Amino acid sequence: MNVDSKNSPSSVSSLPSVTSVTARTATRRSVLRGLGVATAAGTAAVCLPAATAHAAPAGRLTRGATGTYALTLVHLGRDGAPTTDYRTLLTALSGPDAGSGRELKESPSTVTVQVPAGRYLLDSTLSTKPVGEGIWGNDWLVQPRLDVDRDMTLVLDARVARPVDIRPPVADARFEQAGAFAEVTYEGVTGFVNLMTRSLDLRTAHLGPAAERGAVRTWVDSYWSRPGGVCALGYAFQGERALTGLVRHPAPGDLATLVVRAGVPASGGGTALVEFSPSVGSSPALGLPVPSGGTGTFLLTPERGNWDLVYSAQPESEGPANNYFVLGQSFTPGSTTVHTVDTPVFGPALDSSHGARPVAQRTGDSLDLAVPLLADGEGHAPSSPLFTASTVTLHRNGTLVATRRGEKPGHASFTVPAGRAAYRLTASATRPRGSVTAAWTFTSAATATATDLPLSAVRFGPDLALDGTAPAHTTSRVAVTVEGAARRSGVRSLAVSVSTDRGATWTQAAVTGGRITVTTPGPGKAVSLRAELTDAHGSTLTQTHVDAYVTRSATGAR
Repeated sequence: MNVDSKNSPSSVSSLPSVTSVTARTATRRSVLRGLGVATAAGTAAVCLPAATAHAAPAGRLTRGATGTYALTLVHLGRDGAPTTDYRTLLTALSGPDAGSGRELKESPSTVTVQVPAGRYLLDSTLSTKPVGEGIWGNDWLVQPRLDVDRDMTLVLDARVARPVDIRPPVADARFEQAGAFAEVTYEGVTGFVNLMTRSLDLRTAHLGPAAERGAVRTWVDSYWSRPGGVCALGYAFQGERALTGLVRHPAPGDLATLVVRAGVPASGGGTALVEFSPSVGSSPALGLPVPSGGTGTFLLTPERGNWDLVYSAQPESEGPANNYFVLGQSFTPGSTTVHTVDTPVFGPALDSSHGARPVAQRTGDSLDLAVPLLADGEGHAPSSPLFTASTVTLHRNGTLVATRRGEKPGHASFTVPAGRAAYRLTASATRPRGSVTAAWTFTSAATATATDLPLSAVRFGPDLALDGTAPAHTTSRVAVTVEGAARRSGVRSLAVSVSTDRGATWTQAAVTGGRITVTTPGPGKAVSLRAELTDAHGSTLTQTHVDAYVTRSATGAR
């Protein structure tokens, strides 16, 4: 992205981007929702044929048109006078230049360029100088269908633009930044343009004829900061036209609430950066710093579609940030969702939902593992888990195949003989306090295509404070959840045991109603957990958490 510091210090606009739709394996589209735009009044932008031109009416591309034509662009500001404070992008969607773009700025108010015949996406940002120490205003004009088959003149008049007015229903919110976006598809080629700004003075307008049905995707995202939180307001549309203004003043009940609770990592305190943005389409977003043991709150618009949460725990010393991802989450108006991140019980997590990324597969003679062995208490998988030692060992028919040490916990690859055999796979990781071990048994043979290995996991859900502790000398119910192969095929047997002496002795705990009963030991001691599971097909799991979570005094803070 380039910052146009000359024309508008308050705006950022990317260079045109064009991609071939046919090259994409999947294209996600936003659903058209009530457009509700303001009606443009005043002088409209028009295409004027040059005196020597002989062509079809403006906006209609003559099939088979060839050659190069003069395109004259006239830029007029909000006062109707010629302006040089503009940035205009011309993106070719067809013709010999399809897939490329041209940028015009720092030019006279009227400029003529030679362009090959074809379909173009044109957008122009006309900037208005502030009065006194104010922030520059921006008028963004988008013509999704510009068919060039003759010499023509296009008047880009800021007076046709109408306000973008999106505001949250809270008095303590302060505007930070916004982005307006347009994506236009024509004959298998997609062009993308945008304007990002830190000014509330944003206006937009559609120019020219309508494009083909459903060819234009537009969206606007507006971000506001507030004490301990962010308002993320986004609206997306799909149709034939770009937006001419947009007014949205949602009521409190129109929004959803997301609460992010930041755990205290074993390495100590610190601050996490939480980024929250729509899953589909670019967005300026706004990072929210959340201190360890603290809480951040997001107010969001469910109609923008699914949203992505990225939680980045910054290390106190040098090293990579530990990122947790919650992707593609949907919300409903008036709902409140809470995510607690980076707290125990740390252990393997196997997402059983449809379309989830496989974590253990066999392809031919290769076994490839990417099991998140140290996912946090809610099952969020870390990018850089905190560990001091890691081992993955594979046995085939009782004979050691190989051992991998020091790699990311639960990650390894092995090459094995093709024939069907009985396997025992063991993955373990040691944390600053405690350890996690998972041992799976299953049968496997060479496969023609990637095939999931029948691994299962057991998740434990005690009620813990953000520092990962439970009150000492209390009795509570701890949730027990089965994931992976056993969840799909069914559980033949499940036994859970509890230890309060770091695994020296174990006491079986009955699973009733998906929970076990645990009585915690004295302050500063730990609860260890073990699960032994057999699925409906006879594959097994033995999963052990030594020092799964620790206790605190009854007066300790939550």
